[in-house]
Amino acid sequence: MTFISVTRLRLRSRLYLPPFLLNVLLSTWQVINTKGFKGGKLLVDANQTYWTMTAWEEQAAMKIYRNAGAHRSVMPKIQDWCDEASLVHWRQEDDNLPDWIEVHERLIKEGFLTKLSHPSPAHLQRNIPQPKSSKIGLRLHPRIKYRTPRNRVSLF
Repeated sequence: MTFISVTRLRLRSRLYLPPFLLNVLLSTWQVINTKGFKGGKLLVDANQTYWTMTAWEEQAAMKIYRNAGAHRSVMPKIQDWCDEASLVHWRQEDDNLPDWIEVHERLIKEGFLTKLSHPSPAHLQRNIPQPKSSKIGLRLHPRIKYRTPRNRVSLF
């Protein structure tokens, strides 16, 4: 069984882009070094929207990541930086990362909205657009010491 976690965040202003990207970098380093992380994807979408997808051996491993380090320190800032934010989790039998269309469908049907300080009308109406691009992003791989060294982040 694999536990999948997905977030969609839309920045409400370009002023938040530099600190947001710094925290993406720090959280990415954290996730690839977290025990139980199987792989993931980051997607840069239109209108300052960013998607993350991570696969885990179990939900407990994801919670250890979520509640520690860079990720934990940035979570409260998201409430002010973003005007749209949603998440969804599910379990699946295989280790394959789903495509962004399936991710979007699950987000619509099973997802949750994050409480935000400045929600957009779309956020309040639960209007979550489908990703416009599925090619601008990064693929993440766990950093496991006993494996042969290779790139841990790659373009997909």
